[in-house]
Amino acid sequence: MTFWSLGSVVSAALFFASTAQAEQGADGHLNILYWQAPSTLNPYLSGGIKDMEAASLILEPLARYDQTGTLVPYLAQDIPTLDNGGVSTDLTTITWTLRDGLLWSDGTAVSADDVVFTWRYCVAEGAGCAQAASFAGVQAVEAIDTQTIRITFDAPRPNPYLTFVGQETPILQAAQFADCLGAAAPTCVAQNFAPIGTGPFVAIDFRANDAIQYAANPQYREEGKPAFATVMLKGGGDAAGAARVVMETGEFDYGWNLQLPPDVIAQSAKGGYGVPVSTFGALVERIEVNLTNPSPTLPEGERSTLAHPHPFLTHPDVRRALSMAIDRETLVAIGYGDTGRPTCDLVPAPVTYAAANTSCLTQDIAGANAVLDAAGFLDTNGDGIREMADGTPLTILFQTATNGVRQDFQAMIKQWWQEIGFDVELRHIPPAVFFGGDAASPDTFQRFYADVEMYANGFPGTDPQTYLSAYACDRIPSPDSQWQGENVNRFCDPAYEEMIDDLSSTADLAARGAIAKAMNNALTVDSHIIIPLVDRGRVSARANDLGGVIMNTWDSELWNIADWYRMD
Repeated sequence: MTFWSLGSVVSAALFFASTAQAEQGADGHLNILYWQAPSTLNPYLSGGIKDMEAASLILEPLARYDQTGTLVPYLAQDIPTLDNGGVSTDLTTITWTLRDGLLWSDGTAVSADDVVFTWRYCVAEGAGCAQAASFAGVQAVEAIDTQTIRITFDAPRPNPYLTFVGQETPILQAAQFADCLGAAAPTCVAQNFAPIGTGPFVAIDFRANDAIQYAANPQYREEGKPAFATVMLKGGGDAAGAARVVMETGEFDYGWNLQLPPDVIAQSAKGGYGVPVSTFGALVERIEVNLTNPSPTLPEGERSTLAHPHPFLTHPDVRRALSMAIDRETLVAIGYGDTGRPTCDLVPAPVTYAAANTSCLTQDIAGANAVLDAAGFLDTNGDGIREMADGTPLTILFQTATNGVRQDFQAMIKQWWQEIGFDVELRHIPPAVFFGGDAASPDTFQRFYADVEMYANGFPGTDPQTYLSAYACDRIPSPDSQWQGENVNRFCDPAYEEMIDDLSSTADLAARGAIAKAMNNALTVDSHIIIPLVDRGRVSARANDLGGVIMNTWDSELWNIADWYRMD
């Protein structure tokens, strides 16, 4: 099948830029479909891409990454560097300056105090901040004057661009969120569903797990933008529906995340109303292994916590065998075609940080069986299911979000795991719930009330420091953190903690690459705590007459929506 290349999309955007409407809202209404429906517009309360991207129309960081992975200023005047004096020579501080005249959508002035408050909001005790890894090592955030912010680190920070950069850590308005610190954060429904922002749009109606209505922000800093007066971001349905309503029926202008077999996308594209757009980055579909016991027989509050290690997934040979049994080439063929690549790595790009492991790429059912035999997990009663020493069968609950490709993957993996002696139960959960940030829900990927789970995410920009640091001991979701945190495996290793510290204090690019590769290996090929499957290209669809769309894997897919417009 043929996809628009990134280059052609950029060229089209540049060609039509001069014809963009000069009057804000002149192009009317825009319809977007995210089949994983957003559940909040506060990215500090959710690790779900759907929520962060929906919020990115409203909330903005100091800087973000463009389609090439280049850092570009947004609320900041420029990017601080050693050369311009914005980064101190000892690498312990970075100083940002806000643009002149920035206004919140309510007409009040943006100030350095809002940036300071946002830091305090995320690190407040009991907050359960989903983006806490981005603030690790931040000793202080200070307002030098109304436009100047100085961030001080507790040690030299060779990469100081992990805080307030990218869609994960935008700036909140202090006045709006003043009463939402700590444990109060998730209770602030009005703020979380309609944050006051600086972005091109404001939320005028939010229905959790359903739809969001936006209107152009009259205070937006760029004259004549956005071109669209209103936007509806509709949630629900499935990936096939997203492809269909853009490319076959023309009901929507943009359909997100076409996680579909390539022949299905090609068939939809024949409808003539739209085209798929795609590019590769660092989005990896993988299986996360729970190192704690999710059994419902345990008291609530103790399931999937460090108090109860998993009865057999803590055994490295069991995890190794699970990985060995998987045929990744087949998964790519049935799920992604040219928009997927089999991978053994959590970090497949960029080249500097990619370990390029190949040991998992050949399926080895016989070898997996031999590993389990040697480890003493045997089928003693001949029913086809191996047991632990006490006779308990190796039964796995395998959960993921509801999606056709993922259910196909589950079915194939279940078959392979049965061939090596596991009893496998499959479960799929509506994406809006699975990727939601509801601390009360037992079905989120952070709660992880299953033995293994499958999903994909990546990292902003081209440096994986925050991404890999998310597997720190203090990032384990628990009742104390309101089940927020990216370390869903409940992995805690002093040696890995040392590598986190080394990466955060190393400036040489080659040395940083070596450390990141070692961290990748510690999570994957050395331990199989994470079982990578497919390096996925991002694929979405846009209407034929929707201009300005530039696919971006390093930031929000909607990162430049202020530049979108209707072509004649």
